[in-house]
Amino acid sequence: MLDHYNAYIDRLQSALVPERASEIERLALSLKDAWETKKQVFFCGNGGSAGNAIHLANDFNYGIDKKNGIGLRVEALPANAAVITCLANDEGYDTIFSQQLEVKANQGDVLIVLSGSGNSSNVVKALEVGNKIGMVTFAILGFSGGKCKELAKYPIHFPINDMQISEDLQVIVGHMCMQWLCEAK
Repeated sequence: MLDHYNAYIDRLQSALVPERASEIERLALSLKDAWETKKQVFFCGNGGSAGNAIHLANDFNYGIDKKNGIGLRVEALPANAAVITCLANDEGYDTIFSQQLEVKANQGDVLIVLSGSGNSSNVVKALEVGNKIGMVTFAILGFSGGKCKELAKYPIHFPINDMQISEDLQVIVGHMCMQWLCEAK
């Protein structure tokens, strides 16, 4: 186990290169702007990335300014099982996020896609719709970055071929931004 532990930590550290710092700063500044201008922030992702979307939405909603109770206006699109299953059944699984954005999102709102591969059709479609609406679109990605790397206005791409580390990095980036917002308020 110790060998595995050390190898895992080495892979995680190797992904956290200085080149990502300016990309993460851009995300943090966009979130600060959304907070100050009362814009909506949307997260989406599948599987572990969906879990991360829900986790980070909670952190940004309630964790940023607990004393004053003023968090970001944030929603995790995979959080509502009734909406997800309705859209998947009636419209197709590839629309579960884009349909919600068409109803809820406005120009200048922020979309953060979380994906290991960057190729799932529903997150690709979410970015397409987000761009069409005029949202500020980000994607935190692993592996090759897939189609999302090309579609997001601001991709944050960690080229690591490990799904669990890709998912770890989503939360690490989110927590970096959250802690910075707590300090910057």
